[in-house]
Amino acid sequence: MGKDECKTMLDALNKVTACYRHLVIALGSTSDSQNLREELKRTRKKAQELAVANRTKLTSLLKDKTISKDDRAEYERLWVLFSSSMELLEVDMKRSLEIGQDFPLKVPTRHLIQTGMTGSTTTVAARAMSVQNMKYEADSNIDTADLRDLQSEISHVSQMMEEMEMKVQVAPWAVEAKQEAGAELKSNMSVGNSSVGVISICEEEPKDEEGGGNRDAGFASICAVLVFFVIVTVALVLGYLVINMS
Repeated sequence: MGKDECKTMLDALNKVTACYRHLVIALGSTSDSQNLREELKRTRKKAQELAVANRTKLTSLLKDKTISKDDRAEYERLWVLFSSSMELLEVDMKRSLEIGQDFPLKVPTRHLIQTGMTGSTTTVAARAMSVQNMKYEADSNIDTADLRDLQSEISHVSQMMEEMEMKVQVAPWAVEAKQEAGAELKSNMSVGNSSVGVISICEEEPKDEEGGGNRDAGFASICAVLVFFVIVTVALVLGYLVINMS
């Protein structure tokens, strides 16, 4: 029961941090707006709440000396995944701070960058917050006021990661992965509407028709040789006629 609960909590954190990264990409672009800044604020706060819940749960389980060896190995693996997710969140928060300082909305100091991204990011934010429709309530000065909060939250996340290393000593290099690298790209679950699924299908199609592909290539080569000989023959005939006419 504990492992399933931890996996569910970790999946929720990964989903929110992935959405947060998607939102950060839109900062400073023509998709940037006051709504985006509010979406970023609410998404990162949700990520921090989930991070605290994950840390509390995993810490208590890893400190339990009565759990079996297999359970401990699984919790250590989840801990490493959790730590990696926290590192990505911290990196994206710092990136958000830097871009937000370079591209203030209330008093613009430079033009927004035309990155090719268009449309609203509301759908991504709504998915992170697990709601159908986003409701915006931020003030017009959110882009400047929120930067101060963001700086404080970055320090808090960094401090939390340091405390995690002190409370639970899990060496990442000692944790064995349960899947080979890139295994998730080959799984049947990845085949669907996602771009990964489309790539997997496209890569598998040539294997099924490998024999047919070889036959087509051989036929094309024969046709190319025949066309070449026809061209040479026509050139020789024309040359012969030109000589006789002169």
